[in-house]
Amino acid sequence: QSFKLLGFVDVQSVPCARESVLYGSLGSLVVGLGHFLATSRVRRSCDFAVGGFICTMLGYWFYCRYNLAQQRIRQRMLKEGMRNKILFEGSSLDPERKQTGNERSDS
Repeated sequence: QSFKLLGFVDVQSVPCARESVLYGSLGSLVVGLGHFLATSRVRRSCDFAVGGFICTMLGYWFYCRYNLAQQRIRQRMLKEGMRNKILFEGSSLDPERKQTGNERSDS
């Protein structure tokens, strides 16, 4: 069974959504409780808690999505490199193949 945030965002299937909500709630607790302990104003502390939730959730969301995009780029580059290695291995285009004097004169 999936959990839908605001009725339309499926938290389990969207990458980084679950972690963002969890870190946002932790940030909300820390900011709200910290403000309450400093000022003893309940309503203002709740306002700070909501702001802390939004800032922490969005901050971690962008951080996580940026890292996910970097990871996908690295995976794509690695996949392309492996494909090229298999394709060019043993041919004259192989960069790791050391050319001897006889091969240089033939080509």
